[in-house]
Amino acid sequence: MSASQAATAAGQRGAETFGLVAAGDGRYTAAGSLTFATARRARDLGVQLVSGADGAALEIDCAGITASDSAGLAVLIDWLAAAKRAGRTLRCTHLPPGVTALARISDAEELLDRGV
Repeated sequence: MSASQAATAAGQRGAETFGLVAAGDGRYTAAGSLTFATARRARDLGVQLVSGADGAALEIDCAGITASDSAGLAVLIDWLAAAKRAGRTLRCTHLPPGVTALARISDAEELLDRGV
């Protein structure tokens, strides 16, 4: 099972779901809730993706995130850290307004905007 297939399958368990779906050329789409209820699974999916993806440059389109909270912000920051440790670049685009607001008050907005 590829990293993206595992990410999608694992993200479909539980009442709230979260998944990462390959869109091609190092791009992925995040879909579902990125909240306390899905944070552990989402974190694991992103770290697995960063570790197993082909190529050095990755982009995750977050337009499909339907709900988010501070745990979601922590997950995104952890994905960036995992990418940096793996020697990859990662950029998250189309962040939900709630995550952007939390990042702004946490002084993490610039980090999310520029990626690693």
